[in-house]
Amino acid sequence: MKQTPLGLTIDNAGLRYPNVNQAILDKLSMQIPAGQWTCLLGRSGSGKTSLLRYLAGLLDSNVEWQGNVICSDGLALQQRIAYMAQQDLLLPWLSVVDNVCLSYRFNKQKITPEVTEKALALLDQVGLLAVRHALPQTLSGGMRQRVALARTLMQDKPFILMDEPFSALDAVTRHKLQQLSYTLLKDKTVILITHDPQEAVRLAGRLYILTGRPAQAEHIALPISRPPRDIDADSALVQQRIFHLLEQDYA
Repeated sequence: MKQTPLGLTIDNAGLRYPNVNQAILDKLSMQIPAGQWTCLLGRSGSGKTSLLRYLAGLLDSNVEWQGNVICSDGLALQQRIAYMAQQDLLLPWLSVVDNVCLSYRFNKQKITPEVTEKALALLDQVGLLAVRHALPQTLSGGMRQRVALARTLMQDKPFILMDEPFSALDAVTRHKLQQLSYTLLKDKTVILITHDPQEAVRLAGRLYILTGRPAQAEHIALPISRPPRDIDADSALVQQRIFHLLEQDYA
């Protein structure tokens, strides 16, 4: 059954690590539209990854948090997130198809023939059905990230958090994987961290830059064309503004 996309509101949020004088985030508010990609940029140390990891439930006992995180259906965010990290995090002793099914193993769910069939269908979608029995170390970087994408899709969560998953790839592979991810994650609500203004402008339905110390979120207007965008003159102007804001924040 097709899921109705869900949006997210982050309202007046603050995040501080214990025993650190200055908060990382303060008075941060963002609207994450349902069924779109929201891209986050910011200098190193601005709190992008900390925010994503908090939303994923990976920092609950390690940070002090203030503010509200509200799903558009009023239900809790927990258990409704899939997280795709910069590293593919494939287990080297498991085959490609077994890596795709990893969430079932972690949740101690039985891998039935139906589950395996779903995994194989996803590998077919990402163009890796022929290497389903291969070990990760035999694959290229781009192929490994496609396995990670299939594993993310296998979880079938409404919210997808992506922390620079394309950053280690060459330009052509990166462009192709952006397109593939955008196609396969349609109707999902995606938050993507990136250091690449071109990637952000290409993929974003909404775009924020985290600026300041502690950081707040500044909304950046995007071209009227729909993502994934061609990099035209309007897109180049937005990229130029992003670079200007980032340079100011590093000063």
